[in-house]
Amino acid sequence: MIKEKEGINCAIFQTVESVIRDVKDKINRAKRGEKARFAKRLGEEAGVLLSCPEYSGKKQDCLNCRFIAKACKGTADIIIKAGELSKGVYHV
Repeated sequence: MIKEKEGINCAIFQTVESVIRDVKDKINRAKRGEKARFAKRLGEEAGVLLSCPEYSGKKQDCLNCRFIAKACKGTADIIIKAGELSKGVYHV
């Protein structure tokens, strides 16, 4: 029996996912003051997935991609807000 490759079967996701992994690694290695810059990029890449022209709410791959993209966007937003708080520039 041939086992299907695990993961999301989408060329757009696979391309963006590699960039997201790289950016997440940079966030993890960055000093506190530099994290927000990388988080902004993470949010941008998540936005690419969230605005995918091929999205279909009927495809499990699309639903999984959307879930991951929302999680990345949320993570980016939190890191950016934490950076603003540490600088005292956060506005409610």
